[in-house]
Amino acid sequence: MKENNWWFISAFVSAALMIILTGLWIQMNAYFVEPTKLADEKTTDEYLKNNWESKLKDYGYTDRPTLKVKTGIFIQSLKFFNSSEVDITGYIWQRYQDGIHDAIKPAPSEVGFVLPEQVNTGNSITPQEVYREKANGEEVIGWYFEATIRQPFEYKLYPFDHKTVWVRMWHNLFSENIVLVPDFDAYKSTETDTIFGIEKNIVLGTWIREDTYFDYKHSSYDTNFGISDYIGQMDFPELHYNFVIKRKFQNAFVVYLLPVLLVATLLFGALLTVSREPDLVSKHGFTTSGFIGACSALFFVVMLAHIQLREQFSGSGIVYMEYFYILMYLYLVIAVVSTYVFSMGIAKWLTVIHYRDNLIPKVAYWPVTLAAIILITVMVMD
Repeated sequence: MKENNWWFISAFVSAALMIILTGLWIQMNAYFVEPTKLADEKTTDEYLKNNWESKLKDYGYTDRPTLKVKTGIFIQSLKFFNSSEVDITGYIWQRYQDGIHDAIKPAPSEVGFVLPEQVNTGNSITPQEVYREKANGEEVIGWYFEATIRQPFEYKLYPFDHKTVWVRMWHNLFSENIVLVPDFDAYKSTETDTIFGIEKNIVLGTWIREDTYFDYKHSSYDTNFGISDYIGQMDFPELHYNFVIKRKFQNAFVVYLLPVLLVATLLFGALLTVSREPDLVSKHGFTTSGFIGACSALFFVVMLAHIQLREQFSGSGIVYMEYFYILMYLYLVIAVVSTYVFSMGIAKWLTVIHYRDNLIPKVAYWPVTLAAIILITVMVMD
């Protein structure tokens, strides 16, 4: 087969693989809605009836009816402090109905909620009461809060990752059968396709607002916190306000992915100069030592970029983009070894290296590279 045909097949296969890879990237960048998403008061009441109130008898709490306290939240600012902590500021308010919540309503010096995942990093302050209004048989109390919340964020799919930042809330009297429920009436809309409870013009840097929603996550503890007859020890529904943010791919592409693509292209260009034909050797100035030197320079470029990326996720496992760097390390080693074997004319039985003046490694470079990336992508997505 003519050499031109080899290159035509290589280009065709590479284009097909690139289309497949693009489809996988689009799939990785998609966001899937939480199945427990709460959209209105009716849905919330049904959920609590089926998943908490119906179980009280089994837990031996038939004499402790559930008190529901409407609670709302509004996020004004958000900033990632590090890979596992996020700084949040905003308002939280609660509605206490006369004759129903009199015994549990917080005094002016008290805070009606607890953020159990808040950590003290110097950026957190005690929530401050900012208003208390009474009308239509209920009292609304609002607090301003600044909190640093620690959460186990997952970065495996970086830079196609989404982050669901949640604010987990307890009532301050968490030993009682008090369940916080979303104050849906305080928002214009809480439908599944609506973003609510967060500043419209919030500055998120390299992130984009994707979704917001309320849901419950059931907690179980191996302690009663020293409280006799503690009701929240088994499957207690804890209210979470969640907001989903999507990373801006362009920033990560320019900073981390583009250098790797350039190195891969330069390595391919260097590979094209590999030859034993006197005319081509004279034209390209190919030498084994020169090729090894070029690969050494490319190695340091990849290593420095990899170190910069790894510093961003020092507490996480290997992220998706890191596999590109690992793949380039492997390619550089293979390129040096195969070029040395070819230029020295040893191991003649390695037809894949010696065939037609090192043609197979050249035409297979991009198809094999894209196939490897697709394989890595599929493995990471599983």
